[in-house]
Amino acid sequence: MEQVIVLGTGNAQALNCYNTCFALKEGNEYLLVDTGGGNGILKQLNNQNIPLNQIHHIFITHEHTDHILGIPWMIRFIGALMNQNKYDGNLYVYCHSDLVNTIRTIVELIVQKKFYKFDDRMFLVPLEDGDTKEILGNQITFFDIKSTKVKQYGFSLIQPNGDKITFTGDEPYRDAIQEYVKESTWLFHEAFCLYSQRKIFKPYEKYHSTVKDACQLAEELKIPNLLLWHTEDKNILSRKTLYMEEGKQYYSGNLFIPNDGEIINLINQ
Repeated sequence: MEQVIVLGTGNAQALNCYNTCFALKEGNEYLLVDTGGGNGILKQLNNQNIPLNQIHHIFITHEHTDHILGIPWMIRFIGALMNQNKYDGNLYVYCHSDLVNTIRTIVELIVQKKFYKFDDRMFLVPLEDGDTKEILGNQITFFDIKSTKVKQYGFSLIQPNGDKITFTGDEPYRDAIQEYVKESTWLFHEAFCLYSQRKIFKPYEKYHSTVKDACQLAEELKIPNLLLWHTEDKNILSRKTLYMEEGKQYYSGNLFIPNDGEIINLINQ
């Protein structure tokens, strides 16, 4: 994958930025990871000039509203393109096996039948822990992050040049997923707030980590590139500066605190 296009960086209650989701770009195609909490996904994609007919692969991590509720809109609009003969090929939606019926039910309840084409040109692909798929020429291994809230999957992606990109979902790293995270070139990790503001935002009560925690982890695992998101949005105007200042106290690698809409090159960092 050449780039990560950051579509959203906020947590479930964010009002000043979109919920955390992103697209990985390979050539002229994209892998969309999560869809945020509604039709805002369409605006975010439009803002980044990502055409819907160049998205043939979507991965949904888990069932929480801020990750899954954009999928009916994606189905609705891609289905319309299919009906107009403006979408070549099929759409594949990957998720853990327990989530397949949830997505199907949501879509069938609220999207007109003429727009969804399950088992015809739209395929819900069930994943089990450790499954590997080739997507856009990259080997991607999906894994259970061992969430204590709801079942959730992340992934590790091996680039053609051998670089490894690992996304651990929206909960802190656990030793149980070490085999997937170790030797990563990139780690995409959540950081709910600053450690210095933990008493304000209470991340640990929500099963989240702080900037300090994530940075100490990446330093310990010797990961050269760390990207942090899924944050509170009360500090949105100064978030990048504040998070960078705290993070650099604990992490010596390349630290990225993106805003919505940022594009980060994943090659030759």
